[in-house]
Amino acid sequence: MADKQSSVNGLQLWQWRNVAIQAAIATGILPAEVDWLLQEVAGLDRLALRLESFKNWDQIRLELSLEDLDKLWQRRLNEHLPVQYIVGATPWRNYKIAVSNAVLIPRPETEYLIDLAVAAARKSVVTPSLEQGHWADLGTGSGAIAIGLADVFTTAIIHAVDYSHEALAVAVTNAQNLGFGERIQFYQGSWWEPLAFLKGQFSGMVSNPPYIPTNIIPTLQLEVVNHEPHLALDGGTDGLDCIRHLVEVSPTYLRPGGVWLIEMMTGQADAVREMLQNQGSYCDVQIHKDLAGIERFALAYKKR
Repeated sequence: MADKQSSVNGLQLWQWRNVAIQAAIATGILPAEVDWLLQEVAGLDRLALRLESFKNWDQIRLELSLEDLDKLWQRRLNEHLPVQYIVGATPWRNYKIAVSNAVLIPRPETEYLIDLAVAAARKSVVTPSLEQGHWADLGTGSGAIAIGLADVFTTAIIHAVDYSHEALAVAVTNAQNLGFGERIQFYQGSWWEPLAFLKGQFSGMVSNPPYIPTNIIPTLQLEVVNHEPHLALDGGTDGLDCIRHLVEVSPTYLRPGGVWLIEMMTGQADAVREMLQNQGSYCDVQIHKDLAGIERFALAYKKR
């Protein structure tokens, strides 16, 4: 957002909000996005917005002018610019994660990866516990998964890798701002390659890799196609190129009993299950559904 603080009276902002909500409804955008934007740029809380009590306030300080705010909202309407990129942040688990168009916007369903990692680590009977030691977040993007892992595995060292320098800059900023700068180590490179010095030592690996088939990407929502980084979306002809690589290479890096955990798209579960079973290094292969009932996550352990 533009760094130009301004102030308006409550009636002006109330009028702008009403117009913005009507425009959202007319274009199929959730009206709640207007209030999310106002929470970020005007510091209004949900109660003030719901009761519209701010209408009678003499002065409301904005992070940018009302004119600039409206220009950004018009981009949301006309260019399908995600509101998360407008405000530069999105809520994820217990945190507010900074985002830019260098990274995918972390989705709510991806939060479940952290819960699955915790359950898998606690289920294991290997010594030392999988909740300790080294964990990898491969393709870290905004750093959301790495931060989630650092939050739940308080004695583990988290290693976050991404191919994009721009994405890593966002991830490092998030880790530092949220108090995990000392707990997460960041590396630029391709998948496991920067972590060769720790081969065979990882308690677990978590990844939300590119998994969209190339020919499907143009059919996705315009918010995704026009604004989110295709490097983080494109999984090759069948969408499984990156997952296939992670299936093959990860056993070299995981310790016996270590956790292998990824997110995938609908329709890929059978293929990923077969890959894991055929590779020969994994056991207890599991497919887990997201809250919408979609088979979204694959989990396995390295054989002991």
